[in-house]
Amino acid sequence: MNLSQIHQTSHGKFPEGVCFPGLYGNDGLLPARWQLRYSGKALWEQLLSSPTLLWLAPRLGLDTQTAMELLCLLGAALSLAATVLESLRDSLVFLFLWIMYLSMYQVGQVFLYFQWDSLLLETGFLCVLIAPVTSLRGWRAGREHDPVTFWLVRWLLFRLMFASGIVKLTSRCPTWWGLTALTYHYETQCIPTPLAWFAHQLPVWWHKLSVVATFAIEIAAPFLFLSPLRRLRLGAFYMQVVLQVLIILSGNYNFFNLLTLTMCLSLLDDEHIYFWLRKKYTPNPNQVEIAVWALIGFGTVTWFDLQINWDKWTVSSRTVFTFHQFNQFLKTVTFPSVWLGVLSLTWELVSSMFRCACVEGFFKRFLGTVQWTVFGAAAVSMFAISLVPFTFIEYDSNTSVWPGVRQGYDAVSRYQLVNSYGLFRRMTGVGGRPEVVIEGSMDKVTWTEIEFMYKPGNLSAPPSVITPHQPRLDWQMWFAALGTHTHSPWFTSLMYRLLQGKTDVIELIQSDVSQYPFHQQPPTYLRAHRYKYWFTKTLADGSYPQRWWKRVYIEEFYPTVYLGDTFLESMLSQHGLKVRIEILVDPLCCQTPHAHGADITGPNVSREANSKWLMGVFQQYCVTPVGQHLKNSTYLVVCTGA
Repeated sequence: MNLSQIHQTSHGKFPEGVCFPGLYGNDGLLPARWQLRYSGKALWEQLLSSPTLLWLAPRLGLDTQTAMELLCLLGAALSLAATVLESLRDSLVFLFLWIMYLSMYQVGQVFLYFQWDSLLLETGFLCVLIAPVTSLRGWRAGREHDPVTFWLVRWLLFRLMFASGIVKLTSRCPTWWGLTALTYHYETQCIPTPLAWFAHQLPVWWHKLSVVATFAIEIAAPFLFLSPLRRLRLGAFYMQVVLQVLIILSGNYNFFNLLTLTMCLSLLDDEHIYFWLRKKYTPNPNQVEIAVWALIGFGTVTWFDLQINWDKWTVSSRTVFTFHQFNQFLKTVTFPSVWLGVLSLTWELVSSMFRCACVEGFFKRFLGTVQWTVFGAAAVSMFAISLVPFTFIEYDSNTSVWPGVRQGYDAVSRYQLVNSYGLFRRMTGVGGRPEVVIEGSMDKVTWTEIEFMYKPGNLSAPPSVITPHQPRLDWQMWFAALGTHTHSPWFTSLMYRLLQGKTDVIELIQSDVSQYPFHQQPPTYLRAHRYKYWFTKTLADGSYPQRWWKRVYIEEFYPTVYLGDTFLESMLSQHGLKVRIEILVDPLCCQTPHAHGADITGPNVSREANSKWLMGVFQQYCVTPVGQHLKNSTYLVVCTGA
């Protein structure tokens, strides 16, 4: 099987770079330079505390924004080159790509702290172990350890899917327990697709049956990933494909589902790929496989009381087990699933060891043994430290993890090598989808709504299809609507930047700035209201309505503010969103002013500066006028941000 498929998908991740100026630039919502303050530590200590290549920017004469844009361009170019040229699908290339994305993640703050970003980093690091080192002659030959490192992808897929199914029930969310989650999901997810509107119109019994199928696919089927019987793995593969494709069709979840589909390829083998490409291959199932599928089917029917109403051609369903019973089930299966992983990994290690022993020629056998030892140890280590985040789903199992394994996990946790997962834990928007609508005005009388490109706003605008892109600001607007503005400090920064008319931020809302209602002049006033949105329904005669959405006004989300407004200034100060400068003057020193500490335009580094530079800094960031006494003096400029 060609492993380059998983490498290419895992590292096709730098289109997000178009968002960086507005999110992290010098005039962005959360400038990245604030995460890289000068502390007096050596470079090596800084890299250990916060592993990012952006610490090197000052030594290259670059500010933080320029360095981030450069990393994005390098990552995109290198990913494209690796896709086109097989010789670049190399372990060292993927290591560099992983380091670049980790560098972004470290300063990404709330806009980059999604589970799929962690998943991308973990999968990307596995690519480093799986890919060949093409720069070493003969490395492609005799890679008997491949199944061992590739098994780690299968184990990651198991952890992702199993945990995502479990957390839906451990959260005690009434919609998951009542099997009604999907009656709300399609209209309340972050950015639905047009097909989500049609899916929302399906009958309730179908939605409930879909929830039952989701539990079967996410909780029961993942155990088949680790089965030694290939056709059980193939069955689990197709179940996952169906689920992921349906999610892609009904919702915009960026690269997450595409990445999950790619990981599902670890369940296949060359024989099945040959079946896809060459000829039909239909072996007869054995009794063990039939028994496993029968057990899954019987358990699903029993636990969710599935009954067919033949008169109405519907299927009724309900959850017949209690939370206590499910918790006991979880305690029963969590640690045995760890041992199942141990057995599965051991099988791969032993099988690979025998393949090494059967290689002809002493040198090739020796090289194969060395490779098997190194990568086998890496696989065992990755598996061991992954047990800590995996067992987060069950307290007793997590406390039983060996202390040495926990120490190893703590030592590497900052590198995102292994992570915990659990998607769609609770269903939000049960009483209606909350949405924040920002309005601007020049005279405080006439107000104009500021429409985003992707998130719901205009009632007549159809939902977007944007996969695999993730508009980070639109996503965070969804999270902001779930609470107050104080729970989303970046929202104050958004209002401030829009009042300033910062183009980089405006382009996050409308990439075509001419579509932004205040593109000619920034609004004098801004405010934000919270609404509740619902999908419209088909009309009584079966025809479709003219609008996709309906909404009602709920409350004020952010009061009316303007530049210099007391409330806005207090919020900026409270959340640390405005740069503060302290100036210490020594009038007895040299002719050329010397500025130490924070560089306004980049990371915190020492730099020489002349009077013109200081005057520019003061004019941009200080309210108090700068007098002539600044000349011919030495200053210590201390810049602090968030």
